[in-house]
Amino acid sequence: MPDTYATYPSLRGKPVLITGGASGIGAEMVAHFAAQGARVAFLDFDAENGAKVAQATSSLFIQCDLRDIAALRDAIARIRAEIGDILVLVNNAARDDRHPLDEVEPDYWDERMATNLRHMFFCAQAVAPGMRAAKSGSIINLGSVSWMKAQGGMPAYTAAKSAVRGLTRGLARDLGGDGVRCNEVVPGWVFTERQEKLWATPESVEATLKAQCLHRKVMPPDIARIVLWLAADDSAMVTAQYFVVDGGAV
Repeated sequence: MPDTYATYPSLRGKPVLITGGASGIGAEMVAHFAAQGARVAFLDFDAENGAKVAQATSSLFIQCDLRDIAALRDAIARIRAEIGDILVLVNNAARDDRHPLDEVEPDYWDERMATNLRHMFFCAQAVAPGMRAAKSGSIINLGSVSWMKAQGGMPAYTAAKSAVRGLTRGLARDLGGDGVRCNEVVPGWVFTERQEKLWATPESVEATLKAQCLHRKVMPPDIARIVLWLAADDSAMVTAQYFVVDGGAV
């Protein structure tokens, strides 16, 4: 991390949990929190990449399918035993797989909700007692500009991501009396390795950059840096808010 960016003393030694930390934006956040001296743990179903990120950042990795709530609760209990009560939760994990409207069946819809929304609530529920006891904590949920732009081709994903806004504001109210904050970061099109491989074409990239006020690609560090600020005491009176990081496209 370049030394031109901020260091947050309040993050040093703080227990942090990040979901979906084995690749993309999640892996970048693991690295950024580790560079701040936080005690970082992360969950992901990708065992191979998870092990690599953990080794590179000296972080705690537990393989977990976040759709399995019993397994998720067990993993969080293991993390708490290892690094202490979690005081920063970053609900990052999601998959923006494309799916045509007329091909969606109830089972697929439910699986998309489990992949992109449900685990956020149950992660927050699991860490809330420790945050309440500490009278301090920051929960950061990752949304998406896709529904704000009326993007098609993945209705279950956009429905789940729009619900992140309501979940965030509800948690902010429920937990605010105990000093716990909850905010949403809303990325635009972030050019992770997965996005570049699956969906980025010269035409789509050109159209995206043209729509932005800032004509460069949004990259994973751009998301990690605002998440750091929301996790740190520097944003102590910021809650129930959302922050769009898309270069000014929406």
